[in-house]
Amino acid sequence: MKYPKEYLDEIKARLKVSTVVSKTVNLKKRGKEFIGLSPFKTEKTPSFTVNDEKGFYHCFSTSEHGNIFDFVMKNQNLKFGEAVKFLANLASMRPYTFSKQDEEREKAWKEYSLIYNQYVQFYHDKLLKNDESNIAREYLKKRNLSKETVKKFKIGYVSKNPNFYEKIKKDFNEKTLVATGLFYLDEKKNIYVEKFRDRIIFPINNISGHPIGLGGRTIQQHNYLAKYINSPETLFFKKGSNLYNLDLARRFSNKIDHVYLVEGYMDVVGLNTNGIENVVANLGTSLTEKQILILNQFFEDIIICFDGDESGYKAALRAAENSIKELQPEKQISFLFLPDNEDPDSFTNKNGKDYFIDFTKQNKISIHRFIFKHYKKETTNNPSSMAIFEKKLRSVAGTIKDEFIRKYVLEYFLEEIFSLTPHVNNKKKYLYLKKTKSLKSTQKYFNESKSISQIEIKEISLLYLILNNLEIFQKNIHLIENIKFFTNENKLVFETVLSRLKNSDKFLVNDLSIDSQLIDKIYKFASIKHILNNNQNNHDKIFELLEEIVRDLKNYELELRIEELESKFAKDLNESTFDEIRELKKMQNIN
Repeated sequence: MKYPKEYLDEIKARLKVSTVVSKTVNLKKRGKEFIGLSPFKTEKTPSFTVNDEKGFYHCFSTSEHGNIFDFVMKNQNLKFGEAVKFLANLASMRPYTFSKQDEEREKAWKEYSLIYNQYVQFYHDKLLKNDESNIAREYLKKRNLSKETVKKFKIGYVSKNPNFYEKIKKDFNEKTLVATGLFYLDEKKNIYVEKFRDRIIFPINNISGHPIGLGGRTIQQHNYLAKYINSPETLFFKKGSNLYNLDLARRFSNKIDHVYLVEGYMDVVGLNTNGIENVVANLGTSLTEKQILILNQFFEDIIICFDGDESGYKAALRAAENSIKELQPEKQISFLFLPDNEDPDSFTNKNGKDYFIDFTKQNKISIHRFIFKHYKKETTNNPSSMAIFEKKLRSVAGTIKDEFIRKYVLEYFLEEIFSLTPHVNNKKKYLYLKKTKSLKSTQKYFNESKSISQIEIKEISLLYLILNNLEIFQKNIHLIENIKFFTNENKLVFETVLSRLKNSDKFLVNDLSIDSQLIDKIYKFASIKHILNNNQNNHDKIFELLEEIVRDLKNYELELRIEELESKFAKDLNESTFDEIRELKKMQNIN
C-alpha cells in the first residue's frame, strides 16, 4: 500500500537530514552545510555533505544523493516501508496503520487542504484590498504590524457578513465543508454560518506549511463574543499536536539553538515584526507532551514566555508541571517572566529586539529551579509544611521519564531543601568550609584571624611551614612544587620561595625579595605556628602538617570546580557534566 503524502511530509518536516545522518556519520558544521566522511565508500578526505535547508545529502565520491528516506534505505539496507517505520519512530510519530479507508482519507485530505487554502487566500486578499477591511487594517497598524508581516503570516479578515460559503458550496458537498470546522449550521435560520465572522484570522499551518486550522481574534468590544477562538479539532487538525508558526520557526534551527514558546498569535507576529523569528505559540491548550517532543526535534532550549500577569504565571506553572516529565539530556526547558502587565508583543514593541535578547539571557530560569522557587514560596519553616514541600517535589521529579534527568533533578531538589533547614552549615558565611578533620587543635588561636578567609589562612600556614623549614623542603622540593595557591599575594610569595629553593644554595628568609609586610602577615596569622614551635626538627610532624594543608587546598579546588559545573548544569542538563560532578564529589570523599 502507498503511504499518504501527508504522513511522509510530516516525517520529513520533523527530522533534519543532519539529525538522521549523524546517527551513523560524524558530521562537522561548515557554513550552511555539514560535512563528513562518506558512509558509502572508504575515504580519508571528507566528501559527504548534508544540507538541512534544502533537505538532502550528497556524496561527491559516489554521486549518491537523496533525502532522509533514501539515506536510511541505502545506509541500513532497508526497504522503503521499513525506512518509513524507522524514521517515524525517530520523529516520535506513531507507525502508520494501513486500512481500507486510506484512499478515502487521502481524498479527504486533498479536499480539506484545497478548501483551507482557498479560504485563507480569499480573506487574506480581502484584508489587503477590500474597503470592508479598513477597520481590520487600522487595528493591525495600531499593533505595529507592517504589510510585509501581514503577508508573511497570510493574516486575513472575515467581515460581519461573509460570503465565502456561497462562493464555494458549488464545488464541495455540505458534509465536506462542515468537516473543516470553518462553517456550522444555524438550525434556527437553517443556513450555514462562518465560524470566524467579524474576526481577524491567523492561519495555523501543519509542520509542512499547509493550513489546517485558524485562530480568530475580535477587534471590537463584544460582550457576547470570546476574544480568541480556534478551529475545532478535525480529522487533520489536533491542537495538542501542532504549534502556531512551527513551519517557519523550524527553519532557524540551524542558526539558533533555542525557541520561544508564547501564548498568543499576536505575540508570535509581534516578535517576528521586531526581528525575533524563532517563536511559536501553543493553541489555547496546556502544553502537551507531543508539542515538547516536536520542539525537541529542532531546538536545544525551549524558552516558555507567557504574559507577565497572574494568569500568565499560572499558565507557566501548568506548562512546567506538564513538560518537566519530557526533559531529555542535552535539552533544556526554561522560563522567562516579563514585567507585570507586559506580554511578549508589547514588551518588544517598547524595548526592541536587542533588549529582549539581553533580558532573556539575564532572567531566564531553568524549569526545575522555577518549580522549586514556586513551591518554596508556599512553604513555611515548620516540619509539617516542609514535609509537604518535599513530598510535592519528590512527586514532580518522579514524573520525569529519563532516568538520568530524574536522578539529577531529585538530587537538586533535596540539596536545596537541605539548605533551608536550621542545621545549615557556614558555607554561605565562609568562602571555603573545611570538610576534613584538620588542625582542630589550633582553633583557639584563630580569634585574631577572623577577618581573613579560611582558604587564605591555609595558604599562609603552608608558607609559614616552608619558610621555617627551608632546608627540609629544598631537599624534598617535589613535595611542594605542584601546589596550587588561590590568592594572588600568597601565590607570589610561594613562587618567589620556590624559585630560590630550586636555584640557590642555603638561604635565609631575610634574603628573599618579598615585601616585609607580607612576611609579617604570614608570621602573625599562620594557624600552625604553635604546633610547629612544639615540634621543631620533627620531620614526621612537618610532613604530616604539609599533607593536611595540601589536602585542604585540593578540596577547595574541587569545591570551586563543582560549584562551577553545578551552575553550568543548572542551565544545560548535560550527562558528561553530571558525570564530572559525580567523579569530583567522589574525590572529595576520598580526600
